[in-house]
Amino acid sequence: MANVIKLRKGLSINLKGRAEENSFSVAPSGEIGLVPDGFIGVTPKVAVHAGDKVKAGDALFFNKRYPNVKFSSPVSGTVKEVVRGDRRKVLAVTVAADATQEFVDFGKKDVSKMKGSEVIDSLLEAGLFGYINQLPYAVSTNPETMPKSIFVSALRDMPLAADFLYELKGNENDFATGIKALSKIAKTYLGIGKDQENCKALSSISDAEVTVFDGKCPAGNVGVQVNHLDPVNKGEVVWTVDPSAVIFFGRLFNTGHVDLRRTIALAGSEVKAPAYCEVMIGEKIGTVTNGRIAEGNVRIINGNVLTGCKCTADDYILPHTSEINVIPEGSDADEFAGWIMPRVNQFSTSRSYFSWLFGKNKEYTLDARIKGGERHMIMSGEYDKVLPMDIYGEFLIKAIITGDLDKMEALGIYEVSPEDFALAEFVDSSKLELQKIVRNGLDQLRKENE
Repeated sequence: MANVIKLRKGLSINLKGRAEENSFSVAPSGEIGLVPDGFIGVTPKVAVHAGDKVKAGDALFFNKRYPNVKFSSPVSGTVKEVVRGDRRKVLAVTVAADATQEFVDFGKKDVSKMKGSEVIDSLLEAGLFGYINQLPYAVSTNPETMPKSIFVSALRDMPLAADFLYELKGNENDFATGIKALSKIAKTYLGIGKDQENCKALSSISDAEVTVFDGKCPAGNVGVQVNHLDPVNKGEVVWTVDPSAVIFFGRLFNTGHVDLRRTIALAGSEVKAPAYCEVMIGEKIGTVTNGRIAEGNVRIINGNVLTGCKCTADDYILPHTSEINVIPEGSDADEFAGWIMPRVNQFSTSRSYFSWLFGKNKEYTLDARIKGGERHMIMSGEYDKVLPMDIYGEFLIKAIITGDLDKMEALGIYEVSPEDFALAEFVDSSKLELQKIVRNGLDQLRKENE
């Protein structure tokens, strides 16, 4: 029987527009864009030029610091453009897809007979190793640092998040193979939710230690799970892998091909019929959203509503994106009498509005407004109420703002990633950009230590 960890801190935000368990099909745009910024901490060096022919699995760019960490093309076709920004920063490498796809054949492999080093070499060769992240620093990892453990969280409990159980359907064998491959490298932990215990494809995994996390968001955050099972100390490294990437790894070993198809959710109050669709990583956002979202002033988010980034229909689906959320922008909202109204349709964590009288099942339509300006930090303990980790969140944020590296280390910065502070940012009465602050702190510490 799986170990169960009960978490009492956290916050569930019930937003309108959760994806229903059905799928719609999309017609591919014919153009794929692989975005280096989707792999945090990677400095890309382009491996192709416009006009080059590539197969699915051929490298488009690699990590300049670790040249053996390549990032492969999701499709076969002709390299259309290397999109650059300021100071010639690589923003995307685009490929015009062929009508008939060709794959680089990396050969099928029996994972049960492989060593950990052979698994790593196979992932490096196929350009999939960069999909593995690490703590500390919450960046794409490198093969020179071996982990003490590997964590996979199959629980997605952010507002409007895609349900991994729906994505898992039809991919159970590939997921099991991917977990087996990771277990060859280091001890592997699989975190699942209370309502996922009945899924045998998850609960019966024998190559990983399965733990049930019972609690409110952010129980599904891999950083929270690391904190409770195998905390990261200075000098230690833990790898974290998105469950979709585990499926990619399994497909590689089972078929010998790089197959980056994934099921994502189109969700949010401004979506006409929230549902799931299967797309290729790097597909244009507009392919999924066109004709399926409400007209007017809306915000399209590449990723989750709490952690994703604002985008347009011409942007590309990022490598770790599991949902596209669409909510009202809110810039044209006109509220009579403002904050003094009872607001029965507005969400409040402090019961400032009368909406709490309608119970926990009430759905809310929230827009992108901050509703207030940045102000001095208030030490009120509000971060700790939604941060189920053994750290002092407010003191850590203060240490990062002041640039005190010693305090940052002492207060547990090695264990956190920006997404762990997403809910704290949501409830923060000081309106601070906590995820950005944590990201800057991690980057500063990484620069000092490496």
